[in-house]
Amino acid sequence: MILFPFVTADLAARLSAALFAIGAVAAPGPVIEEQIAIERALLALSADRALPGLFPPAVDAAIVHDACVRAALTAREAAFAEAQADFLFAVAKCTSTEGSFGHCIRELRQAFHEARALAQRQYEARRAVCRMLDEDTYDPDLQETEFSPTIDNRFFPLVPGRTLVYRTNGDPVEETRVTTLAETFVVDDIVCRAVRDTVTAGGELVEDTDDWFAQHRDGAVWYLGELARNYENGLLHDLDGSWSAGEDGAHPGIQMKANPRVGDSYRQEFLLGDAEDLATVVAVGETVRVPAGTFTGCIRTEEWSPLEPGIVETKYYAPGFGFVLGINQTSGVRTELVRVIAPR
Repeated sequence: MILFPFVTADLAARLSAALFAIGAVAAPGPVIEEQIAIERALLALSADRALPGLFPPAVDAAIVHDACVRAALTAREAAFAEAQADFLFAVAKCTSTEGSFGHCIRELRQAFHEARALAQRQYEARRAVCRMLDEDTYDPDLQETEFSPTIDNRFFPLVPGRTLVYRTNGDPVEETRVTTLAETFVVDDIVCRAVRDTVTAGGELVEDTDDWFAQHRDGAVWYLGELARNYENGLLHDLDGSWSAGEDGAHPGIQMKANPRVGDSYRQEFLLGDAEDLATVVAVGETVRVPAGTFTGCIRTEEWSPLEPGIVETKYYAPGFGFVLGINQTSGVRTELVRVIAPR
């Protein structure tokens, strides 16, 4: 198995053998190797034509025309390459430090395996999304004249001046304040309503985000991006998670449909590798009790991202208020609406 396509085949073989000898990589299995070989061959095919003899005839040639699958394959290969590059760079550092080279390599092995395993799980999750949405490319064509910053969707209303306060019972406990601002913001020529989202943990600010939403004339609310400011020890640390529709391959997604129905599935955002949240409506007419009160006629969704395979959050949206309860299905951590501060 050639793990390092950016070097010569001979050097790659010697590197692979050496790393296997010290346990840094697993021995290649014939079934997995065949699968990866097939998929890499498919990836090499152009979207416009199939090259005869490049992949086994048993493989469905139609897959090479599926842009969603090609994107998943390409993203996995990029993640594999990044894991390999990080591993080799760390190996290079080992050569310049005192101590056992073999011990140093073994220290890096777990992170290398985990990175590759995560890339594979993300790939499988993206393939599942391709099947679920039955989409080739995702590139919604939004017309600015069809959108408004006035958002009155009953399951996701944004009332300027209103603040919704949430508590998350994790460790540490977090408080989130979501305030709909009077200000608007233009994203990809669409005038959006700005929403400020601040998160504190133990009284310390950890996130301060501006989100941008617009409502289509059919009643659906679209999410067009965010500016996420992440803090550590009271200081701005990074802007990870930020994206804006129309920039660097980012596309808007649906935050809430006009008339949600059980079985509806949709992308909430899309920037490959950074913003890939999705939702499915699983129930309507639900009743929810949280510290802020009892809400009837709610819809229940399951929301997840291929970036975090296996993590699913159940969310409830109430008429007139929007999001009122979230439950992480893995950890059981709850995010509950605890207070509504009306506009002044």
